[in-house]
Amino acid sequence: MAYGHKIEHRLRKRAQVILPAAQGRSNARIAHETGLHLDTVRVWRGRFARGGLRALADRKRSGRPALFTPVQVAEAKALACHLPAETGIPLSRWSCPALV
Repeated sequence: MAYGHKIEHRLRKRAQVILPAAQGRSNARIAHETGLHLDTVRVWRGRFARGGLRALADRKRSGRPALFTPVQVAEAKALACHLPAETGIPLSRWSCPALV
C-alpha cells in the first residue's frame, strides 16, 4: 500500500506512517519524513495498533442524509454535460436552479 501507484493517496500516506513505525521510528521523525502533522501520525499509528490494516480505512461519517438519490444526481450531471440549446431550453448557460 505504501508504494502502490493505483491506491488512493490518503491510504498510501497512512501506510507510509505505519511502515516506519514498525521499524521503530518515533512519531516526530515519521511526521517530519512524511510531511504530516504530528497529531495525524499519532492518530493513524494508534488506529493501526488497535485495529490492524482494516483500521486504516475511512470510518463512516455522521451527518445529514443526502437530499438527492444517486439517480437524481446522475440525471443532473447528464443534463449539465449538454448545452442548454441542445435540450431545447432557451438559456445561454446552466444555472443551479435550472438543473433541478
